[in-house]
Amino acid sequence: MPEGDTVWQAARRLHSALAGTVLTRSDLRVPRFATTDLTGRAVLDVTPRGKHLLARVEGGLTLHSHLRMDGSWRVYAHGQPWSGGPAHQIRAILGNPDRTAVGYRLPVLELLRTTDEDRVVGHLGPDLLGPDWDPGLALANLLQDPARPLGEALLDQRNLAGIGNVYKSELCFLLGVTPWLPIGELSAERAAKLPEFARKLLVHNRDRPVRSTTGRRGQDLFVYGRADRPCLRCRTPVRRADQGDGSRERSTYWCPACQQGPAPAASPAPHTRRPRPGRRSK
Repeated sequence: MPEGDTVWQAARRLHSALAGTVLTRSDLRVPRFATTDLTGRAVLDVTPRGKHLLARVEGGLTLHSHLRMDGSWRVYAHGQPWSGGPAHQIRAILGNPDRTAVGYRLPVLELLRTTDEDRVVGHLGPDLLGPDWDPGLALANLLQDPARPLGEALLDQRNLAGIGNVYKSELCFLLGVTPWLPIGELSAERAAKLPEFARKLLVHNRDRPVRSTTGRRGQDLFVYGRADRPCLRCRTPVRRADQGDGSRERSTYWCPACQQGPAPAASPAPHTRRPRPGRRSK
């Protein structure tokens, strides 16, 4: 699942493959930009911003993409078979004589002026993996609405950028509170630790092929994706419920014994649905 660390890895792969080279292939397979040709332009850099990717090219242009749930960028060497999905799922192709970057299932893909990047990322809070990281501002943003459930506040990219559903569930477990606890009821000590705790998890995982929050081999996550399985600490069955405002509800996992605070009014019955594995696309 693409979160801040996953997007950081994708940006690093794209930057390594394309930056400093002139594009010899360009194919944007979205109606609005289908006739756009970037060949002959040098790629200047590829930068992550929260969950957004900004590929800047010569001439003051930026190709902006967002992976959301299923999108991915794959990089292939010259002559290497493409294996990221069927051809109809390809949304972008950028290549030079040595490497080709292919964007699959990209729900957001647009070309804009580099000077207009704030239009798509200016609303974001401090980036957990970016040069603008500011833990004090991130905490102030989170606490602006004390009644808001912690899990929802963490997912709001306007507060701090880079946390997705996996880290939301894992952070709440590590803090010992449920994702439904109003953030204003978080103890001062826990609240003060939250921003840097979140950053530490993402920094730890940005260079790893498999995301881990536990430090245990073969048991990578404490609660996410472990519905009905024993908690790694207390053996109580982990629970799952949807959390959100109704329009964008997300699967949320917690241990009812290890985590203090409110739970959903009606927790769902045990189920067998599991999320995708934690391995990231290459």
